[in-house]
Amino acid sequence: MKCRHCAAPVTLPLVDLGTAPPSNAYLDAPALHGSERWYPLRVLVCEQCWLAQTEDFAQANELFSANYAYFSSFSSTWLAHAQAYVDAMVQRWGLNEHSKVVEIAANDGYLLQYVAQRGIPCLGVEPTASTAAAARAKGLAVVEQFFGTALAQELASQGHSADLMAANNVLAHVPDINDFVAGFASLLKPSGVATFEFPHLLQLVEQCQFDTIYHEHFSYLSLTAVQRIFAANGLTVFDVQELPTHGGSLRVFARRTDGLERPTTPAVAALLEHEATAGMGHAAFYQSLQPQALRIKRELLTFLLQAQAQGLKVAAYGAAAKGNTLLNFAGVRSDLLPYVVDRNPAKQGQFLPGSRIPIVDEDHLRAHRPDIVLILPWNLKDEVVAQLAYVQEWGGQLAVAMPTLEFL
Repeated sequence: MKCRHCAAPVTLPLVDLGTAPPSNAYLDAPALHGSERWYPLRVLVCEQCWLAQTEDFAQANELFSANYAYFSSFSSTWLAHAQAYVDAMVQRWGLNEHSKVVEIAANDGYLLQYVAQRGIPCLGVEPTASTAAAARAKGLAVVEQFFGTALAQELASQGHSADLMAANNVLAHVPDINDFVAGFASLLKPSGVATFEFPHLLQLVEQCQFDTIYHEHFSYLSLTAVQRIFAANGLTVFDVQELPTHGGSLRVFARRTDGLERPTTPAVAALLEHEATAGMGHAAFYQSLQPQALRIKRELLTFLLQAQAQGLKVAAYGAAAKGNTLLNFAGVRSDLLPYVVDRNPAKQGQFLPGSRIPIVDEDHLRAHRPDIVLILPWNLKDEVVAQLAYVQEWGGQLAVAMPTLEFL
């Protein structure tokens, strides 16, 4: 395997999670009579540029299909995060009705709706038909294509050059990371700014967040790797912020290398030093994740088997991609976990990929009153705990499995 960024041979293993179907490939009832495509789910690390990356098996157009079922707006936490981002960017960069904001991976319009509410011209780029339609229903303009240099040049020629480009939780999702990043250098105005948010590989390893690994995530990113990738594709990092989202994320600010110069904040050097001190420039750092993933797998299976032996009813909440990684790695099926509850109507009535556990609505949870509800999207734990406070009315308990099994 060659590195997706620098083409060096890649052999250093980060984690091997066996095989799994794409984590967002939910099944309808007729599909249960057919087969699923399972792919190896292994992540390797390039020791030249330190980009962690999945092996090449699944293709992007298969992973991000027309019926893609992840809609950002079903999380109130994520909506609040998006609104706070827009408020901060408007204030910092003085955006107004004469500016242009372009969001890459606009999903269902969860973020651009706040830009439009301020009267700032905006455009979304979103390749999945289901979420693009939801964004258009909010009155937003959306280009339904995958982003890269060709589309960036086309949009620039049409007058869509951007003062601000936003890319939240998409940098990890692109197979050709060089072409994707170079597109920002093409579409930004010379004075423009691009922001990228992505889960921090440092947190993934140190907090054992292995369930954030799935085929839709082609890359797992540190500032060390991102700075090199950006520099090679026409962007310069000038600021970085650490965020609590998704178990610990980075928000990286970049400008065109040939554009308006902006002073580099001390936060950039400080975080690069922190990553170096943690050992991210050495192979040993990446070898701690596999045994921790196996520990969590054993803890989850022991918990579910003991609960069943004791006659306790266990349900899951949140048909999230990360939950699918965990359940498929652990080999959990509906005999141990009979259903998972989700607020998203697009998922209700469907079945989890791999495990084929049915997805139901909250009325099902209230009717069946399980003894324990296992929260799969642990990154939204506080939001879900508040939402499911009524479970206590029948003596039920809430729990999470990551990074260790814990009752809340």
